[in-house]
Amino acid sequence: MVSGRTGLLLIVEKQPTGNTLTLTHDVEKALAALRPGLRDVEIDPAIFRPATFIEQSMRNLRAALGLGCVLVIAVLSLFLRDLRSAAISLTAIPLSLVGALLVLSLAGGTLNTMFLAGLVIATGEVVDDAIIDVENIRRRLRAQPTHDARTALQTVLAASLEVRSSVVYASLLVCLVFLPVLVLDGVAGAFFRPLALAYVLSILTSLLVALTVTPALSLLLLPRAPQGLTDAQRPLLTWLHTRYRRLLQPLVARPRLAVIATAATAVLGIAVVPWLGDEFLPDFQERDFLMHWIEKPGASVEASRRSTLRVSQELLSIPGVRSFGSHIGRAEVADEVVGPNFTEHWISLDPDVDYARTLARIRDVVAGYPGVFHDVLTYLKERMKDVLSGAQGAIVVRIFGSDFSTLRSQAEEISARMGRIAGVVDLKVEPQVLVPQIEVRVRPERAALHGLSAAQIRRMASTLIAGTKVGEVVHAPLQMDVVVWGVPGVRDDLTALRRLLIETPTGAQIPLSDVADVSIVAAPSEIKREGGSRRIDVMCNVRGRDHGEVAREVEALLRAHPFPRGYHPELLGEFAARQRARNQLMLWSLIAALGCLLLLYWDFRSVRLTILIVATLPFALTGGVVGALAGGGVLSLGSLVGFVSVLGIASRNALMLLGHYRHLREHEGLLHDDALALRGAEERLVPILMTALCAALSLLPIVVRGRLPGYEIEHPMALVILCGLLTSTVLNLLLLPALYRGYGRTR
Repeated sequence: MVSGRTGLLLIVEKQPTGNTLTLTHDVEKALAALRPGLRDVEIDPAIFRPATFIEQSMRNLRAALGLGCVLVIAVLSLFLRDLRSAAISLTAIPLSLVGALLVLSLAGGTLNTMFLAGLVIATGEVVDDAIIDVENIRRRLRAQPTHDARTALQTVLAASLEVRSSVVYASLLVCLVFLPVLVLDGVAGAFFRPLALAYVLSILTSLLVALTVTPALSLLLLPRAPQGLTDAQRPLLTWLHTRYRRLLQPLVARPRLAVIATAATAVLGIAVVPWLGDEFLPDFQERDFLMHWIEKPGASVEASRRSTLRVSQELLSIPGVRSFGSHIGRAEVADEVVGPNFTEHWISLDPDVDYARTLARIRDVVAGYPGVFHDVLTYLKERMKDVLSGAQGAIVVRIFGSDFSTLRSQAEEISARMGRIAGVVDLKVEPQVLVPQIEVRVRPERAALHGLSAAQIRRMASTLIAGTKVGEVVHAPLQMDVVVWGVPGVRDDLTALRRLLIETPTGAQIPLSDVADVSIVAAPSEIKREGGSRRIDVMCNVRGRDHGEVAREVEALLRAHPFPRGYHPELLGEFAARQRARNQLMLWSLIAALGCLLLLYWDFRSVRLTILIVATLPFALTGGVVGALAGGGVLSLGSLVGFVSVLGIASRNALMLLGHYRHLREHEGLLHDDALALRGAEERLVPILMTALCAALSLLPIVVRGRLPGYEIEHPMALVILCGLLTSTVLNLLLLPALYRGYGRTR
């Protein structure tokens, strides 16, 4: 049925290796070529078109990438005030992003929304290494102005080598932090691995650019160029340095105050975390919806057609609903074999309609059909739920046991108790009805007297009642099964079944009633098994409350419920998938953290300095928590990945600052005193601010525009990174010099 009229639905499914956009465009080209020969046929290629969401998401992400690049250019221009230096630093952006895309292409991958999102997040960070290198080279050239080529080469080389170790280790540290995201599996891995891959490839490419292209361009463009204004001649930088020194001096003199502030920051961040809600993945802003419409088992095609026609008329009357399509049942050879009581509706919205309001009206309409299991899902949500549990519910309680009636009663009891939990909607027990079936119950003692086993009796009875395939007849192109079974008079008459003659091992024939009780009993229309055990599902969605909070209440309910011996529940769905993904992230984060500690120790060869860098991580954690609160107080997988990202960035900034302190001590002979702490911090102030602002402003388009199509996962992630970056930058600049002064002496 198409938009309330009888029609023909052509369903096109892509192979796992296919590209949705390419396939969609090819199908549309084929339909356009067919139109001249189908003049009396109305063709609508957009009844259900997932490519629309992908196209819109790609446009939004490209816009965010472009705007982020513009903001990065603005930051570099503001701070550097030199066209040549800005151009050298900006070269890292196209080279890094193109390098990541080149590796993707060589690996046989395709550009998708999550890979593009990874490039967006990395945009502001790929210039970090180049900024640090260029800024240090500029500073050295101002201190040692020369027009001699050999001297210029030595100065540029020395300046580049000065920061090389910190740049390399900082980039490797950021990549190592993303290891937990790269190894995620399941649905979480499918979503986030492309993002992490894009980010890591961009960072590694930017490192290569900073080690090769940036020094070469600096040598070519900077020595003979006017050095421009000094920091003292630039009002903004003069003001920053003056204010920064005034703030820093009393803190450097009181290292214990910095320790207290660091501890308080850590406690504050950790204390707020339990108040945050849980979410697996957000709702995607797709304009195409799938609605499963399941009536009681045994419902006829005509009954399903009547209800489908009525609901289609009501839905099409809603302003903003563009089209409606549906099909009833499935063919026996389809990917999903269901009965005539199963209908799938496809609803498409106009692109400029009020999304939330229209969706609410659709849900109000379908809620007016009691006794019918229904849900309204986007395509991604529907696919995700199928993969997670095979059931249509955000929370699925799957109960296992041997007896159907006991399973049913337990499911009904659990459903009644779940219905009292606030936020639970669309609560359903897996629909099943009892239908009459023939039961042959073998009497073992009577069967033994005739030398028959229970299996032999059931097999012979089954052959006569239900039929047994014994061969095939092939008559090209047809292939027909050969089935042996009893005549209709035997199959349809219970008395005749009891008199059914079966053969004993001696060749004698006896009535079936001599060795078995034959009766008609009520049996479920469908029995589902998993792992050799019968099971039944209790399903629900969540609305108006935090998903994780509701799931935890359901989990507590299951723990408290006294299930009979041999029966047990499993909690499935989005909550279970999130718990699994979170546990994976935690485990691999511990491994990555150990790797980061070893990497930091390998660089500094000092336990003290390694601990100092670790001590700065709460600075980012607290800001990330603030970002999560600003995003609705919910920790989704996107938010967790954001925490991973910002912890890596925070560690990078701390490493760069401590690396500069090391250079001042080992190569310029400064003593470990207040003057060292102040000078090192002042010299790193501008590079740290530039790198932080570039990273922050590249995310600003996603943060400001909210959860547009393509931003659903990235928006909470960007909020966490942005807020964590701001707090970590400020606190690193203020507290880390004091911590280094008080506790960073290595010898």
